[in-house]
Amino acid sequence: MPSPEMQTQVTPTKARLTLDGSAELERRLAVLCRQIGHSVSERIGRHKLDALVLGGGYGRGQGGVLQTEGEDAPYNDLEFYVFVKGNSVLNARRYRSSLDELSKSLSPAAGLHVEFKIDSIQKLRRAPVSIFSYDLVSGHWIVEGPVNLFRVCSHHLDASRIEPSEAARLLLNRCSGLLLAKELLNQPRLTAEQSDFIGRNLAKLQLALGDALLAAYGKYHWDCLERNRRLKELRFSDPTAFLEEVLRHHASGVSFKLRPSRQVKSVPEFQKEHRELTELALQVWLWVENRRLNTRFTSIEDYAFSPLTKCSGTSRFKNVLLSLRTFGPGATLDRYSPRYPRERLMNALPLLLARPDAVAYEARRHLQQQLHTHAEDWPGFVQAYKRVWSCYG
Repeated sequence: MPSPEMQTQVTPTKARLTLDGSAELERRLAVLCRQIGHSVSERIGRHKLDALVLGGGYGRGQGGVLQTEGEDAPYNDLEFYVFVKGNSVLNARRYRSSLDELSKSLSPAAGLHVEFKIDSIQKLRRAPVSIFSYDLVSGHWIVEGPVNLFRVCSHHLDASRIEPSEAARLLLNRCSGLLLAKELLNQPRLTAEQSDFIGRNLAKLQLALGDALLAAYGKYHWDCLERNRRLKELRFSDPTAFLEEVLRHHASGVSFKLRPSRQVKSVPEFQKEHRELTELALQVWLWVENRRLNTRFTSIEDYAFSPLTKCSGTSRFKNVLLSLRTFGPGATLDRYSPRYPRERLMNALPLLLARPDAVAYEARRHLQQQLHTHAEDWPGFVQAYKRVWSCYG
């Protein structure tokens, strides 16, 4: 039976895209969505297209509103989910390049990144509940397709059924953003675009720290304001020293999400903030993973070097095939090849964040094995990490 806290599906056709953006911003976004819907329908064909759905913050009615020269402007990416009839793998091969071209042509004129993800309603119907699927089904804007599109996917409205591994995956992706920010901070000066990228990823991490704790406790909610309220009421069964700090950062993350600003700071200022958030993030990571895996790792190094299986639920045969596709024939001889490749990221990322030089022999050998690379230094390991993360983040 669904949880008592299960949310009613949002009716998208009458919803706002932001909480408090101006009428002109709402109109601009709505017109843009209609134009994109027309373009996608032309490329996919109405006989093949089940629906085009706007997800993300704007789909949930909590899109970012950037104030520039007295006017409201959009800030977040526009995340569209293209639901196509038939096999999702074959559809991805058939339509991916065309939609990538459309994204590149639309994004400059829109003033923000337009992203398309190809999916299938039948696939979503069979899929376990994730943070992504729960967010999408709970709050969305249907640009093309029936209003009751997700009627066969109602189990995704139940946040209590979110997979326990989702808290770890959320941290993996947001801490990967932390790694990308760290890479930029190794240079003496930043462009305005790079500063904005760093500030945005630090804010996403601030929000994710609290969200991961809520997901670990089965208390996650699609509304970021409600998540902040629930986080304040959260009581740990074991004592932790970081909850107050997480609360403070989560409030800042919510504020940035709804009313973002373009960050302008010096490299040293960003570096200080980055160090503080990295230390906190690794504490939360270790706590979440100890809870999920029922372990007692006392340091992030213990976790990273542990041979314990951290990603379960997939077959050894499938994992070997994925390793072969990702790393080439040599990876099939690796003792990690029967494991899901995301586990390699989980074993590597904490070390890349905790040990920015990554020159110690033990750490270097470990990173080479996990990322299947001959890299010898931190920049080389980061490049190897990004190649794997693009497939399994």
